Amino acid sequence: MTLFTSFTILRIFKKDVLLGFLIIFQKMEKRRIVEILKTGKILVSDGAWGTFLYQKGLNAGECPDEWSLSHFEAVKDIAQQYVAAGSDLVESNSFGANRYKLEHFGLQNKAEAINEAAARASRQAAGDDKYVIASIGPTGKMLVMGDVTEEEFYDCFREQAVALAKGGADAVCIETMSDADEAVQAIKATKENTSLEIIATFTFEKTLQNEYRSMMGLTPVEAAGRAIEAGADIVGANCGNGMERMIDIVREIRSVYPHVFILVHANAGLPSNVSGVDVFPETPEIMASYVPALVRAGANIIGGCCGTTPAHIKAIKQAVEGLKS
Repeated sequence: MTLFTSFTILRIFKKDVLLGFLIIFQKMEKRRIVEILKTGKILVSDGAWGTFLYQKGLNAGECPDEWSLSHFEAVKDIAQQYVAAGSDLVESNSFGANRYKLEHFGLQNKAEAINEAAARASRQAAGDDKYVIASIGPTGKMLVMGDVTEEEFYDCFREQAVALAKGGADAVCIETMSDADEAVQAIKATKENTSLEIIATFTFEKTLQNEYRSMMGLTPVEAAGRAIEAGADIVGANCGNGMERMIDIVREIRSVYPHVFILVHANAGLPSNVSGVDVFPETPEIMASYVPALVRAGANIIGGCCGTTPAHIKAIKQAVEGLKS
């Protein structure tokens, strides 16, 4: 065998090996959430985080987001319990981990570290086959009041999104929004600085005219439209309403946007204050009973918000699985 022949064989072998590795990598690469939804599969998200943190020892006045640094294993356990209950997607302990909210605790300089740790905790709990939809909540600042500029909003959310991506998130869940301008800057900052998928959800209240409006007066259709225009992959509603009212909200969005993917994180009903404590009335069985109607209305991802527990998520998962039979 000549030296030229030997080099040729080696070159072909290396090419085949590299091609094989490329094929393996492509097979291992996780599908994006929207690609799964395109198949018609209904996904189940997780439930409340705040009440879980208090059960684990968070004290009133403490920064819950900082626990991702100081109580990493406790935070990871929350995500693990939701995964065990059947969640396909789990959020992260980063709802208030923007520099403006953290400033109240003197932690604004730790925003990057807190968000990265929050995403990493959920990533470790989710493993390779579940999805981390890292939470981004509102800042508490308002453009209309002159509290902040669009550029400052953008930079704040860019810092948070980049750190969440670094921690291993698959997507961000920009949630509990009432102001479309704030949501748009969060969407743009994420889209332009990361490759994360983007979920944007708003909170609505039912008016005396039986309409649903955000605190800033947006209808579900208006809110969804602004989010879609800005680049959101998935839109929807969270908090403020139980499952039954979410059916109407989803139906309203679906009537105008027939092809958009919709996520719902519903409360366990509307709370009553008992001895200074909010008590949510809907049991896991009650919440799960609304799943078929919610799916018929057009929901693609269903999970919980305030008052929901792993037991609620387990019941929702069973209801979703029951739709196949």
